[in-house]
Amino acid sequence: MPGSLSRRDLLQAGALAGSAALFAVGCRSSVPEERAPVRVRVPDARPLVALVSAVPTIEGAGVHLKRSIGSRALPGLDPFLLLDDIHTDVPSEYVKGFPTHPHRGFETVTYMIEGSLEHRDSVGNRGQLVPGSAQWMTAGRGIIHSEMPLQPRGPLWGLQLWVNLPRSAKMVAPRYQDIGPESIPELGVQGTRTRLVAGSLGGDTGPVQGIAVNPLFLDVALPQRGRFEHELAVDHTAFAYVLDGVAELGPERREANAGSFAIFGPGRALLVRSAPGARLLLVSGRAWNEPVARRGPFVMNTEAELERAFADYRSGRLTDG
Repeated sequence: MPGSLSRRDLLQAGALAGSAALFAVGCRSSVPEERAPVRVRVPDARPLVALVSAVPTIEGAGVHLKRSIGSRALPGLDPFLLLDDIHTDVPSEYVKGFPTHPHRGFETVTYMIEGSLEHRDSVGNRGQLVPGSAQWMTAGRGIIHSEMPLQPRGPLWGLQLWVNLPRSAKMVAPRYQDIGPESIPELGVQGTRTRLVAGSLGGDTGPVQGIAVNPLFLDVALPQRGRFEHELAVDHTAFAYVLDGVAELGPERREANAGSFAIFGPGRALLVRSAPGARLLLVSGRAWNEPVARRGPFVMNTEAELERAFADYRSGRLTDG
């Protein structure tokens, strides 16, 4: 994104840088429990305000990925800062991973579909992200971590989302939620197979808890001629990212292929359909409506706070806040 630095930019600046068959792997139940449909009228559905394709880029120590958020200026994304999709079966495109790098002022959300990563951080956490698992890491006042592949070969498919913290929570103590695949409910909702990582759906609640943006994070598999509607808080930002198949998004029924990223405008409900079948992430969260100062691995409210973050990192005080 113009005016911001990636993790690779940070390395150059002198700071350390940093389908559906798999759906049921490790899920809490191999047969999703059917839930009663929750219907809303189409006129209440959120319209699309943007539909774009993910942009290929290289990050970390040479990881090939596709970036949706963070590759260009897009409207209405507060509090979401970045969305990367790593999907390759070429070892040289992922094997060097994301070596030790710092963060402050936001949260990282990692969701694995295929392959495995290992997380290690300065707080003492160490965890393995396996197919179907998720990790929600609150960097807060400062954390230094690495994310490295655990496999020398084979396919690797995972996504990482960056979520901003409000001014009042940017300097909280770091927090790490490691969610195994068996802890993520898989539900039958309106004919779909939906994994509920965060938020509430059909009387169930996802395992990720205590997050400031009050997020919804769904992995939805639509059958042929499938349709899914879900009511949201009217002041929450919402987006969709198509993982596989072809989806029709919003009341406009805009067609979106795999790798398409869509932002929904104001409204009461998300509405997605698919004629051939599709799999997509549906995500929403509370917007902060605060100034954002962002550079490399740090997201604060002012340039002075950014400079302090870099100075703290160089002096070894980042994790002290």
